[in-house]
Amino acid sequence: MAQGTQTPDDEGAATPRPRARSRAARTRTAATTGQEPTATAAEPTAAPEAPEPTEPAGPQLPSPAPQQAPRAPRAPRARQRVAVVIPAKDESRRIAATVRSAKAIPHVDLVLVVDDGSEDNTQHVAREAGAVVVRHSHNRGKAAAMETGAAVVAMRDAPDRLPRVLLFIDGDLGETAVNTAPLVPPVVEGHTDLAIALIPPQPGAGGRGIVVGAARRAIQSMTGWTPTQPLSGMRCLTREAFEAATPLARGWGVETGMTIDLLRRGFRVVEVPCDLRHRASGTDLKGQLHRAAQYRDVQLAVNARRVRSAAGAVKRKVTPAPGPQTHR
Repeated sequence: MAQGTQTPDDEGAATPRPRARSRAARTRTAATTGQEPTATAAEPTAAPEAPEPTEPAGPQLPSPAPQQAPRAPRAPRARQRVAVVIPAKDESRRIAATVRSAKAIPHVDLVLVVDDGSEDNTQHVAREAGAVVVRHSHNRGKAAAMETGAAVVAMRDAPDRLPRVLLFIDGDLGETAVNTAPLVPPVVEGHTDLAIALIPPQPGAGGRGIVVGAARRAIQSMTGWTPTQPLSGMRCLTREAFEAATPLARGWGVETGMTIDLLRRGFRVVEVPCDLRHRASGTDLKGQLHRAAQYRDVQLAVNARRVRSAAGAVKRKVTPAPGPQTHR
């Protein structure tokens, strides 16, 4: 409005409109009164700038199972903490190096060793290396150790902070445990729900890929995604994803079962290369028995999920759809 024009007041009489103060005058007034200067209607304000287009966050991720729509990416987790959980049995020779190396991973503020009924000094060595240690009185298997570890971490999570991200690693990684660090950023930054380590070929490994191939084909047939290393035990995932995957498949089928369950529920899964070294199973009798147990447990995990899927399909087919609501 031009300076000096008049507008009617509440009673209809024309009164001169006061002149808008200059910015300098308002600034002087603020300096003497202690109040911040505020904008008035006489001063035009700049229109907000349009947001610049951004690239989509995160890597391209595999499509989940057709039963579920993919989950939308989460916002980055501010100041997210990570707990390393190490299921271990009779690892007294390597556990100290593994614990010390894991403590160097960024965002890690808790290293927890679950001694799964060891007959050596694993628990004492791990505790001396700086880990929090819980112990099973007898061997209960890897899945039970993972569930125990996750439960202890949950008890240590503060109620007013985000739950810790869970990083599961093997107790025999030694000094290379810190190389699982690349698994953390995709989860902490919200790009994925589960990050699985891709491990380079291990010296002395004697397997022929039978168990790996069986697990890979099962995951592909049930979810549409083909993993490179379906049996990799180094995994970083959110608390939400872990709880969605429980109860875990027993024995050595835990990784295959977890991957199938999460993909079928719409969670996002990626594989990340990590330069790790661990004790590989050889071609001796002990190694052959280990792979036989792996194959058995993988098949049990897969078959249980196929039966569950078939039962769900039958239930949906025989359950009548809800009819339209009527009002009396």
